[in-house]
Amino acid sequence: SSPGARLYRTGDRARWLHDGTLQFLGRLDDQVKLRGIRIELGEVEAALRLHPFLSDVALLLREDAPGDKRLVAYFTASQPPQASELRSFLEQRLPSFMVPSAFVLLDALPLTAAGKVDRKALPAPDGLRLGAQESYVEPGTELERAIARIWQEQLRLVRVGRDERFFDLGGNSLSIVQVHGKLRGVLGLDVSLADLFQYPTVGALATHLARADERPSTEEKGQRRVQARRERAGQRGRPARTQRSSSEDDQDE
Repeated sequence: SSPGARLYRTGDRARWLHDGTLQFLGRLDDQVKLRGIRIELGEVEAALRLHPFLSDVALLLREDAPGDKRLVAYFTASQPPQASELRSFLEQRLPSFMVPSAFVLLDALPLTAAGKVDRKALPAPDGLRLGAQESYVEPGTELERAIARIWQEQLRLVRVGRDERFFDLGGNSLSIVQVHGKLRGVLGLDVSLADLFQYPTVGALATHLARADERPSTEEKGQRRVQARRERAGQRGRPARTQRSSSEDDQDE
């Protein structure tokens, strides 16, 4: 750049290498980018601290699998809240893209020697996710187990209960579209995207699909309507039969 030119402070941390290239080392602040949107982790943490039951709070953008980035909230609490309660609490204060996908309750947050939160020591949420051990009901039917397996693969969970809600498990608008594609492509289910929002648990979705399978398809309904119209048209075109009177029969004799 030209000497004396204006520079823009981006907040990125980087260094010059010997070959003249810049090596990105992270951020000077807690700003992260998720699905193209910049998020201030401190802003989400501040909103979580407003909850009356939460004490220490830490937020982390995790990428436990390549391309699978998600916000995870870690906290200690005087009284363990439900994940759905925390999600609803944050949705009243933050945009939906800033609401964490998973909530993890810990006895204490890991600290560095300097007394700060050791974010590198925060555990992966699988198995520790809030509500993962509560009221678990195993999927019972073959269809429920098939749907649960797809949810597990997409959300990278060890198990999915029959009555657990998709968005409470860490699902979002992107992952629900991907699940929709797998349900149609892998299982061959006639399911709409609206069905996934209307029936957000494995059990509710499986029950809806089983009932829909018992009902006549759109094609079958169309064929029945065509057949009914043909029958009515045939009845109208058939000449009316006249009943001969007894007097006419006597004259013939």
